[in-house]
Amino acid sequence: MTVSFLEQGRGTPLVLLHGIGSAARSFDKVIAAFAPRFRVVAWDAPGYGHSTDLPMEHPTAGDYADALAAFLGEMGIQHCHLLGHSLGCLMAARFAATRPERVLSLTLCSIAAGQANLPAEERQKLLDQRIGDLAALGPQGMAEKRAPRLLGPAASPEALDRLKDTMASVRPHGYGQAARMLSTGDIKADVRKLSASLPGQVIYGDADVITPPARNQDVAAVWPGAAVHVIPGAGHALYLEQPDTFNALLAAFFAGSAGLQTRS
Repeated sequence: MTVSFLEQGRGTPLVLLHGIGSAARSFDKVIAAFAPRFRVVAWDAPGYGHSTDLPMEHPTAGDYADALAAFLGEMGIQHCHLLGHSLGCLMAARFAATRPERVLSLTLCSIAAGQANLPAEERQKLLDQRIGDLAALGPQGMAEKRAPRLLGPAASPEALDRLKDTMASVRPHGYGQAARMLSTGDIKADVRKLSASLPGQVIYGDADVITPPARNQDVAAVWPGAAVHVIPGAGHALYLEQPDTFNALLAAFFAGSAGLQTRS
């Protein structure tokens, strides 16, 4: 399997997993901020960028976690700090739940909790709507429609332009696979399996209308050891919208609760 990725820096690995309408390059400001202290790696998830699609039409979070394990193995990364944003949280939580010995810390941002516990009819409606938007509008049209909702009211025009550009790069088949994973995902089931000794945190924006504060709080409630941080005024794409605040929270977390273990 081919995986495209961005990599910068040396030291303890920090691995970044993007959301359903995004790509590795959306993390450029996070990469730049942490490359002086970490080996920062951001992948394009299967079906995104130049990464190979997964072989199954209806992948689960476990399938993405398996792909991540294979990718990290090829990169020679045995242990890492792991960060997931939105849909990437489902992948990160499954990886941490099934391979706890490989995760030094876990950060979940703007959490997509999955829709497994919704009635089947509602899950299908949400899935059809998401895939239907892309089919009807194309990636560029979908980006024009959906990107503004991912930002808070005070977001800069630059943040909106970058978000639209990244979202417009999605590949329909990979996006569809990711949407089906979202439809069957259940992040709380994985979070409940996490070790109490695993350093963890939840970060969300109080202006997020995609994964609202209550949804993030609901996940945090079953993860009693995790720190919870709220970024005032930030929407869903909080690390694009308020990178300085986001990076400061992440830096404090590593310096404090997670430490800077020298492991690869």
